[in-house]
Amino acid sequence: MTSSSRILVLMVVAVIVVLAVYTVDQATSIPGAVTTGVPSSFTVNGRTYIFTYIATDEAQREAGLMNKKVGINTTMLFAFPRFDYWQFWMYDTNASLDMIWVNATGNSGRVVYLVTSAQPCFDSASCQRYTPTSQADYVIEAKAGFAAANSVEVGTTIQLA
Repeated sequence: MTSSSRILVLMVVAVIVVLAVYTVDQATSIPGAVTTGVPSSFTVNGRTYIFTYIATDEAQREAGLMNKKVGINTTMLFAFPRFDYWQFWMYDTNASLDMIWVNATGNSGRVVYLVTSAQPCFDSASCQRYTPTSQADYVIEAKAGFAAANSVEVGTTIQLA
């Protein structure tokens, strides 16, 4: 192999490595803010709810319902800029929660994963992490019992407005 062939091979390998590193970095990077089209309410099985809290950027999503009083009518929407397997935990919440992962297109979504009665934790090192089995672009949190009271299960349609 000539020296110019070796240089060409090394350049191709270098480009492949750079592209691979970039792809992994993009796949694991912190999601950006959602700036348009964020719903303020949702309807499930004929009942409409207004979101009490909405998280559209990373700081808001990290804070979630931590240190907030969660009542029977409290709902929070976590909006993400893309579909992914968004992982959640219950650090510093004051109540058990139902977590509902929604895959939405336009104003209609479908529940793709559900955790009911997730228990709060107060030691971040030992908090359980909840990872869905399907990708979603929204997660709705509500006080434990919300899903059962509204017949929410995987496959349920949710209208967003």
